[in-house]
Amino acid sequence: MDKFYNFASIETKWNAIWENKPVNIDGKNKKKFYCLDMFPYPSASGLHVGHWRGYVISDVLSRIAILRGYFVLHPMGFDAFGLPAENYAIKIGEHPSKTIEDSIVNVKRQLKDIGSVYDWDREINTTNPDYYKWTQWIFIQMYKRGLAYEKEMPLNWCPECKCVLANEEAVGGRCDRCKSIVTKKMLRQWMLKITEYADRLLEDLKDLDWPEKVKKMQADWIGKSVGTKLVFAVSGEYSVEVFTTRPDTIYGATFIVMSPEHELAQKIITDEYRKVDLEYIDKVKTRSAVDRMSDKDKSGVFTGSYAINPLNNKKMPIWLSDYVLSDYGTGAIMCVPAHDRRDYDFAKKYDLEIIQVISNSEQEMPYEVVGELINSDQFDGMGMDEAKVEITNYLEQLGVGKETTNYKLRDWVFSRQRYWGEPIPIVHCERCGASTVDEKDLPVILPKVDSYIPTDTGESPLSKIEYFVNTTCPKCGGSAKRETNTMPQWAGSSWYFLRYVDSNNDNMLADKEALKKWLPVDYYVGGIEHAVLHLLYSRFYT
Repeated sequence: MDKFYNFASIETKWNAIWENKPVNIDGKNKKKFYCLDMFPYPSASGLHVGHWRGYVISDVLSRIAILRGYFVLHPMGFDAFGLPAENYAIKIGEHPSKTIEDSIVNVKRQLKDIGSVYDWDREINTTNPDYYKWTQWIFIQMYKRGLAYEKEMPLNWCPECKCVLANEEAVGGRCDRCKSIVTKKMLRQWMLKITEYADRLLEDLKDLDWPEKVKKMQADWIGKSVGTKLVFAVSGEYSVEVFTTRPDTIYGATFIVMSPEHELAQKIITDEYRKVDLEYIDKVKTRSAVDRMSDKDKSGVFTGSYAINPLNNKKMPIWLSDYVLSDYGTGAIMCVPAHDRRDYDFAKKYDLEIIQVISNSEQEMPYEVVGELINSDQFDGMGMDEAKVEITNYLEQLGVGKETTNYKLRDWVFSRQRYWGEPIPIVHCERCGASTVDEKDLPVILPKVDSYIPTDTGESPLSKIEYFVNTTCPKCGGSAKRETNTMPQWAGSSWYFLRYVDSNNDNMLADKEALKKWLPVDYYVGGIEHAVLHLLYSRFYT
């Protein structure tokens, strides 16, 4: 076969020619074509055929564009911070900086051997201080705009990876990296207020030339719904707030279900039910949000307390159930079993009252069809849409309700208790509180350490490095402590497509004229598994 086609000599010859031949020859009359790959995690020994399966598409498109006379930008880089790289380093007993360096050399060799057409002059690496300087700079701008804040909250915790996971990373109740069962842990975290842009993220989907499936996945994840927020008085000194998209069914609400983590949960449990309820609360803490929502057999416990329906003064028993999440809506729901399948199943299981308030003669209960109101006092005979408006107005007059908009989207958990990530450019001072590092002092360099094994306490390994932790306050000049949590892997990969257009700029993230010239990206190739992770986060960054 060699006498017909000598792979070793011919491939080597032409690869050398292609590598030294400038591809992106700028011409005034040429149109630009920005072709982008989702860059790889260099976390193992190299690329596998699955990587090239995607990259070959962008490679072919770029070659066609070159032949058609376009000015082509087809860059490559490495998403090298985060759990994949760190876990691989732990597994083989090497420092992640060494494994990353070795892997990048190998991946570049593989891509060049294949003969791929990449512009290596624009190569980026998220672990390079020249790159993550700007990742930190972006965080500072968000902090200044009030989009970055601290919060202590129960979060998804992977006991194997020993770090917090965003909801998107707890797939099916398991860590999307190591597949361990996810639990809950109370920790101080840095958050990004992505919810501030919920409407913008939803509205701008219509302008994107993306597959409809991907746009629907993002719309569903944002989960915008318009409804009514109302307050039910609780026996004693408390009240509970609920959100519903069906205020027209309030006369059929016969019980309240509250998240076991709700701030009122343990306060309203009566002595008779305390032992059983507290055991139930502890049990729920070990289950992930995904598992709780997908479990068909809903469980619950009665608190012993009642809420009062403000429109008919009926006493409604308050239950705790794992199918209600504390971080969605208000963490409590009014249940109308005659007109909701989930509420109906719960009511039948625990023998709770069922009252029909929407007329129907076409199906068995629960009645989830359009009809007129019945058993609803002065609203009887009214259509459902009209009743939603009228009942909401009536609740507003009574001072116990108002129209509101709710979202499934939650603020982004933006810190990790691991070593291999961008240091968060924040300093904590007892007198001045939290302050950003002065921009002229960026980057905050990740210190070199011998031991980077994650801790069991929820603290980053950086917390043990005194020379890194101890610093001075940028406001008062007094002694202060550096933030020791690091950024998630998504921090560097949420904006890398911006850096490619001006990857060697030391003075700014990227020159504005270069950004205007190249953006938007014309063709992006990657997996749909990133639809509500990377693609949503990168839109927020932009």
